[in-house]
Amino acid sequence: MDRPISDSEIKSRRNRRLMVWGGSIAAVVAVVWLTLGAMETSVKRSDLTFATPDRGTISVTVSGAGQVAPAYEEIITSPIASRIEEVFLTSGDSVVAGTPIMRLDLLSTEAELSRLADRIAMEEHEVHRQELNNASHLSDLRMQAEVKEMTLKRLEVELRNERYLDSIGSGTGDRVRQAELAVNTGRLELDQLRQLIDNETRVADAAVGVKQLERSIAARNLDEMRRTLDNARIVAPRRGTLTWINDHIGEQVSEGTRLAVISDLGHFKVKGTMPDAYASKVGVGARASVVIGKKELEGTLSNLTPLSENGVISFEVSLDQDADPVLRSGLKTDIYVQCGIVDETIRLPRGSYYSGPGSYKMFVADGDRLNVRDIELGDANHQWVEVRSGLREGETVVVSDLKDLLNNKTLKIK
Repeated sequence: MDRPISDSEIKSRRNRRLMVWGGSIAAVVAVVWLTLGAMETSVKRSDLTFATPDRGTISVTVSGAGQVAPAYEEIITSPIASRIEEVFLTSGDSVVAGTPIMRLDLLSTEAELSRLADRIAMEEHEVHRQELNNASHLSDLRMQAEVKEMTLKRLEVELRNERYLDSIGSGTGDRVRQAELAVNTGRLELDQLRQLIDNETRVADAAVGVKQLERSIAARNLDEMRRTLDNARIVAPRRGTLTWINDHIGEQVSEGTRLAVISDLGHFKVKGTMPDAYASKVGVGARASVVIGKKELEGTLSNLTPLSENGVISFEVSLDQDADPVLRSGLKTDIYVQCGIVDETIRLPRGSYYSGPGSYKMFVADGDRLNVRDIELGDANHQWVEVRSGLREGETVVVSDLKDLLNNKTLKIK
């Protein structure tokens, strides 16, 4: 027989059902929450590199590669075609100005020098002979002019006499006209002879000048040959270190062949290259930083090749401290040439994340999470990168490589 259920029991049963449903829902929520938490991408804090942007000045630079070289290198070449007879030094030897380096075979040069000396002696003899011939010829012409002048004076006296006789009736007009003709003819002949003397004098002077020029050319050739002979005695032109020498005794060398290289290994410069796209941004006199390992040296762009070769231009940097102990010939360097200044800008320490001005996706820290943000980066030098937009001073940004995780809008830091 059924009996009615009391209100209290109904309420109790209802509460138990609500508790069961509530527990089930809570369990489901917990499972979902745990599942989502397990699915969220996370990274270890120890694997991340953070940077905090600050505000300051950036000296904008363009980068290039370089190599340390001696401040000067003097290449000694053979002044003549000859043969190496003897070598006195080896690579690495220190030298001072005048130190003998090697001896060349100079027999043919000395013989040529003797021939030139003989030629000059002959040229001097030719000049002297030309001067004597000219003097003799001109002397004969002047003597003829003097005789012609005396003849003209005699004809003028005869003309005066004929005029006098004609005036007193003892002469004739024909005799006067004949005397006048003789005087005029004599004057023309004298003028012609004097002109001839002037012409012959100029011709003689020109002939002597030609001979003197030939002698002068021969003398210059002799002086040049003497200098060549002196240069063929190969000696060090200045203090330095012999960094290379042709020590092949007996080898035939032609004129201009490199024989030795002397370098100053106490002072250095840096030879560099950079992409020709930067050519318009830099110029001679620009400041430059040369980085060798952890050492940074300052200098000035002292030489810039205007021509591009294989897409690069060459330049040289004169160092402010060109005798720094870190410098060694042949060391590879990084070079940063200043091309502008950005004042009072937000900046980040430069790292491998930067590949040039443009837009970047980077993770910015927000508590224990990292959020992807679009950040506009601008110019840079080897220490700092300009932040144009997307970051505020004092925020924390990840500068390590997380390119593979950029599809995640958020990362959790473990």
